[in-house]
Amino acid sequence: MPESQNVSQHFIHGSGRSMEYCLSGHPTLPCNVLKFKSTTIMLDCGLDTTSVLNFLPLPLVHSARLSKLPGWVSKDGAINLEKELKECAGRVFVDSQPELCLPERELLDLSTIDVILISNYHCMMALPYITEHSGFTGTVYATEPTLQIGRLLMEELVNFMERVPKAQSATCWKNKEIQRMLPGPLKDAVEVWAWKKCYSMQEVNSALSKVQLVGYSQKVELFGAVQVSPLSSGYSLGSSNWIIQSHHEKVSYMSGSSLLTTHPQPMDQSSLKNSDILILTGLTQMPTANPDGMLGEFCSNLAMTIRAGGNVLVPCYSSGVIYDLLECLYQFIESANLGSTPFYFISPIANSSLEFSQIFAEWLCHNKQSKVYLPEPPFPHAELIQTNKLKHYPSIHGDFSSEFRQPCVVFTGHPSLRFGDVVHFMELWGRSSLNTIIFTEPDFSYLDALAPYQPLAMKCVYCPIDTRLNFHQVSKLLKEIQPLHVVCPEQYTQPPPSQSHRSDLMLELHAPPVPYRRCSVLSLPFRRRYERIHLLPELARSLVPSEVKPGVSVATVSGMLHSKDNKHTLQSVPKPPPAAPTKKRKRVVEEPPEVLAPKPLLSGVVPLEGFLATLQKHGVSEVKVEETADGHILHLQAEDALIQLEADATHIVCDNNEPMRTTLRDLVLRFLQKL
Repeated sequence: MPESQNVSQHFIHGSGRSMEYCLSGHPTLPCNVLKFKSTTIMLDCGLDTTSVLNFLPLPLVHSARLSKLPGWVSKDGAINLEKELKECAGRVFVDSQPELCLPERELLDLSTIDVILISNYHCMMALPYITEHSGFTGTVYATEPTLQIGRLLMEELVNFMERVPKAQSATCWKNKEIQRMLPGPLKDAVEVWAWKKCYSMQEVNSALSKVQLVGYSQKVELFGAVQVSPLSSGYSLGSSNWIIQSHHEKVSYMSGSSLLTTHPQPMDQSSLKNSDILILTGLTQMPTANPDGMLGEFCSNLAMTIRAGGNVLVPCYSSGVIYDLLECLYQFIESANLGSTPFYFISPIANSSLEFSQIFAEWLCHNKQSKVYLPEPPFPHAELIQTNKLKHYPSIHGDFSSEFRQPCVVFTGHPSLRFGDVVHFMELWGRSSLNTIIFTEPDFSYLDALAPYQPLAMKCVYCPIDTRLNFHQVSKLLKEIQPLHVVCPEQYTQPPPSQSHRSDLMLELHAPPVPYRRCSVLSLPFRRRYERIHLLPELARSLVPSEVKPGVSVATVSGMLHSKDNKHTLQSVPKPPPAAPTKKRKRVVEEPPEVLAPKPLLSGVVPLEGFLATLQKHGVSEVKVEETADGHILHLQAEDALIQLEADATHIVCDNNEPMRTTLRDLVLRFLQKL
């Protein structure tokens, strides 16, 4: 064997079980922790912002309506929370800075997390809470668009909260005894003590300094034990699924994936094949809404409102679906005779978001990539800006207030209608039935979002556009990639409560998926437990293979296992050093243990008929054969001996007759092969 060649061997590895800790109950804003091959990996850290729907909006301009809302007092007068809770149109809202629902932080020690893998910019919004307040010292991995657009969305969230500060902080209502007495939905709100105020920009910058950039299919080794690699998921700019694998086990993490042809690179499906475990999250929140149909409804309702002299308000995130909405409108404007209608995009990050979408060419679909080399901007909103059809502003103050003209279309945030410039437009346009609000983001119930603005005269249209995989698509995909086990949120294993008869709105797999919920701890069902070992060349040269059957040879090996950084090497057993000669009086020294040559291993089966014939030839004729569950027992009556033949062992019992025992042993050995 050549000197330089290492021989790979495998041995059964008895390391700890692989576990999954589920820290989020929101299936599209996941946060899971995977303990796998001595590494602890956090998969996403989504921030559940639906909690803000329980709070009053933060108006940019003083709102007489909101300031006059009556405080809440229980019917019997026993509980008075007038300073904390306000009543509006039959609902009760918390009057303080909106709070966000964090991933669970008590289920395990977050300082033990080695790495955090981010799948898309919507699933990293809780990162500062994790990295800045848990003792985390590891690395965060994300693609460049995920980092840059994630930074913008965090910056926007901080800006929305900080520019309308609230002096009071409401905590009394969170008392369990008091919360039980409140009207719904506050009464039913869960994990209210896990709700926290928004982080600061300083915390955002510190958290994002821990991010290391990766490209699609780039392999990153973690401590020699595990390799992680991002794959395009087709959902948003830079969005990823992740492969986490050792030499013999493979975990795939699928979060927020899309098979539709939109602006990102298409989904890489083939790399997900042959997974032992597939952790599946981030399916569409609108399984019955077709994105193309919703885009059509969006355009027709927008045109109808503008023609009637009304304004259109589109509460949206500042990155993602807005690129597709603007592209759709670009094609629609001329045919619908809307060429003179102004379109406004208002956000502290509007300019950066539009620019980033144009410069991340390598992360776009092939059609948009090719435009860069023409040269043409990949997205048509560049042309809308050049022709003054689309204008963007950081806020309603400043230039916007002097250039604003109606009727118009305004894209602005936040989709929850609780903070951001959208609050101003709700107060401004809400009292006229000529105006329309069109909801396109699927994250919030539009009825809950509108609740603190009731009674409302403006029309409301719900066109949720969610391009993520639906149940039909994911079932077809799973048949193609065939993972051994699927782990998913429990919401995917049963139809939605509002449509309990729709069995097509759930995962139906040949092997039932393993469900999880917030605070679940799962033991993952891995089938194999192997590690790779390298034999040193000198040890490999000493092997003496024996052919056990045609084409199959086996050799025994004795060596010393050396493990470092999860790399295992089998080395020759060191020989004890010779004692140095000395004239001094010998002292009693402890001798190194003698390394004994290993006994040969035996292989094969002792055939009953052949063995009986051999015994007969050697003068043993009186043999009584008894069949057992594991083999046969042979009674040698004249010799007063007993031989027990089993599939993996042979026992010879022969009292006070060593020559006979030796003879019988040699006869058994004739049928076995020595290794």
